[in-house]
Amino acid sequence: MRKEEELLVALRRVIRAVDLRSKQLSKSVGLTGPQLLVMQNIQEKPGIMVREIAENINLSPATITNILDRLEARDLAKRIRSTTDKRKVGVFVTERGSVALQDAPRPLQEHFIDRFNQLKEWEQSQMVATMQRIATMMDAEDIDASPFLEVGNLSDKNV
Repeated sequence: MRKEEELLVALRRVIRAVDLRSKQLSKSVGLTGPQLLVMQNIQEKPGIMVREIAENINLSPATITNILDRLEARDLAKRIRSTTDKRKVGVFVTERGSVALQDAPRPLQEHFIDRFNQLKEWEQSQMVATMQRIATMMDAEDIDASPFLEVGNLSDKNV
């Protein structure tokens, strides 16, 4: 097998592992990866603003707003406008959302992070640089992506 084929097979395996974990998450909790990440951010900091969530997970505020629309429709989260400053809207987890978070499985990336952190710093830097280069080679450097391992285009999913 040629080197580029070996690389593409390895990338496909990573994509497949992420896809399988995402399906497991969706089936067991009923949340997509990005939804879970948003819910965890809200739970960690009740009253958090959309802009803060977007910064924390490296997604656009518009994407976070779409995710929140879906979470609110399912009564998992709620947005509450400040009584002191009408421009501010805080986001909170509902009781139903707290139950969903309790049942959430450990995300795939926690396993990855544990193993990644065991590498020497130079190995970590090399891996980051290599993956950034691959993203550039695939014209993917400007794609909106969170640090949560989830496959596909967020606009195509039930984000």
